[in-house]
Amino acid sequence: MKTRRVVITGIGALTALAHNAADTWNKLLAGECGIKPVVKFDTADFKVKVAAEVKDFDPLKHFDASEIRKLDRFLQYCLVATKEAVADSGIEGKITPEKFGVYIGSGQGGFETIMDSSYTIRDRGPSRVNPAAVCMQAINLAAGQVAIKYNAKGAALPVVTACATSANCIGEAFWAIRDGRQDAIIAGGSEAGVIALCMAGFQNMYALSRSEDPNAASLPFDKRRAGFVMGEGAAILILEELEHAKTRGAKIYCEVVGYGNTCDAFHITAPHPEGEGLVRAIKLAAETAEIGDGEKVYINAHGTGTELNDKIETTAFKTVFGKRAYSMPCSSTKSALGHMLGATGAMEALVCAKALQSGKVPPTINYKEADPECDLDYVTEGKARTFAADVALSTNAGFGGHNCALMFRRFK
Repeated sequence: MKTRRVVITGIGALTALAHNAADTWNKLLAGECGIKPVVKFDTADFKVKVAAEVKDFDPLKHFDASEIRKLDRFLQYCLVATKEAVADSGIEGKITPEKFGVYIGSGQGGFETIMDSSYTIRDRGPSRVNPAAVCMQAINLAAGQVAIKYNAKGAALPVVTACATSANCIGEAFWAIRDGRQDAIIAGGSEAGVIALCMAGFQNMYALSRSEDPNAASLPFDKRRAGFVMGEGAAILILEELEHAKTRGAKIYCEVVGYGNTCDAFHITAPHPEGEGLVRAIKLAAETAEIGDGEKVYINAHGTGTELNDKIETTAFKTVFGKRAYSMPCSSTKSALGHMLGATGAMEALVCAKALQSGKVPPTINYKEADPECDLDYVTEGKARTFAADVALSTNAGFGGHNCALMFRRFK
């Protein structure tokens, strides 16, 4: 079977910087920081005080009261970002339902519902637990809710690979469309991780930064880095077969050209010390993309701001690309958005799409101290850099040893 070309025709986002994709992108380019002191719960007994929360979100602007009682925040975020992406693409009503899929995942799912329901059963008894609680916390219901709303009767696949989740959703959607199983797929991830239970767990495994200064907390590739910052929100992309998109006159952000999916099979939380799995994932994506020697490449790194990830990721880029890696501008948007866990891969794929479309790449903000083990070009000017990339690479990794690499090409 002849493989088909896959493009991105719609984007939507809800982040710590803004409630839509356009404003999030513009604030990223301006070097704004979405990390602030936590307001969703009392952090008096916590060692971690800051997070990249979705701010001033009023669900009543998007749902009626009866709907809200049946939707965990991660589902609310998902539906809002999806509405934007579908509208941006103009695909609704212009595709055969059986060829329209939904690949949306989450790393944590409805943790808030689980926590609240636990308090309810303890304090008020089992009869007072919300009858919608099971459907509110289930990770697969993000894809299910979206499929129902948009009459998407193709495959509904909730990938769950921790922090690689939504990157894998996009990669699997790319394969499905390329191979002819679907014509378009709503792909991405959603997370509502700024809750006491989730943050306590990450805090106590010493994964989170304990800096109380929002501008010195998420420090990818900086020598001072000491953990990631919890983020939340949703990012959704519409992936579509090229001829289908052209026939209906859709605008095209970029083309999806490569996907690598591997596992370290090494450790539950730590990456392989030589980045072996990530190297293989990048190579797989690059082989599919068939990058030319003269093509200019932008890297949107996983860049968590943890000691191990950043130096191992840097090593992986140099292993794959050699000296050429030093000519590839690299940035981590987690410096501004925190780590959106299961939604982070889709958000960073969205950044790659916009970077290719606009010829600008966002900065790694608050970078001050160079680390000799992290010696690439991390775009540290504090604002966007003009760079007309031909190809963009996005990398993500998740607990369990999951590695994902996605490659995109400027659409011609």
